[in-house]
Amino acid sequence: MIALPLPDVLLLLAALIAAGLAGGIVAGLFGVGGGTVIVPAVFYAFEVLGVGGEGNLHTAIGTSLLTIVATSWRSLRAHRSHGAVDEDVLRTWTPWVGVGALMGAAVAGVTSMEGLAVVYGVCLALIAAQLGLMPERFTLASDLPTGWARRGLGSLIGGLSAMMGIGGGSFGGMMMTLCGRPIHQAVATASGFGVAIGAAATLGFVAFGWDAAGRPPFSLGYINVPGAIVMAVLTTAVAPWGAKLAHSLDKRVLRKAFAVYLLATALSVVVKAV
Repeated sequence: MIALPLPDVLLLLAALIAAGLAGGIVAGLFGVGGGTVIVPAVFYAFEVLGVGGEGNLHTAIGTSLLTIVATSWRSLRAHRSHGAVDEDVLRTWTPWVGVGALMGAAVAGVTSMEGLAVVYGVCLALIAAQLGLMPERFTLASDLPTGWARRGLGSLIGGLSAMMGIGGGSFGGMMMTLCGRPIHQAVATASGFGVAIGAAATLGFVAFGWDAAGRPPFSLGYINVPGAIVMAVLTTAVAPWGAKLAHSLDKRVLRKAFAVYLLATALSVVVKAV
């Protein structure tokens, strides 16, 4: 790791603040992980300032994951106060989501920045397609799977989310709505997945990135400590603003516009990393 001159430190701090504000608003507006905004913003900040190197995307993802612990816990408490959480689903799926998140962190730890960028870009494009093209009430099954199908899907949700630096809202919420659950219950319950994903994957990104080269300054493993602190505070603070804003705007137009943004972001991250 290298030291940064003061002007670059201030620029990096400004970029982190902007990413935290945008990530919190997006999480509140669309119910998707703020990591869809935080990861590319932080990654580009590292790249433009010329800090770190091969570990920049890993560190952007790991930093986003740590912020998820705080934001998901606050979101889960709020949803529980309204009785919107399916506690049985949360109890039976969460352990497998956590196992998958740890496995995803391990895979990310041995994956090159180029390979991780491709995974991030493809999965982000899938989220964009779900937001922009899929009707909100479209379903594939009448109820959630059980047994080994539940364990496998839970692990897949955790693994992909960990490799992208997002919470459970994107893949977990998508899976629940496709299985016939109401959107509000899906978003509320999947917010609890984010706690398991963030906690398990953060430990993995610290461990697997402990001696990695090419990390930005002030990083613990693949976690940029000041970035995580700044963004955890901001995303937690402004997410309720996004939720309020969602009720005053045309959400269908917003979903399609955000889907276009996600597709462009997915492509730009892949191109920049490769």
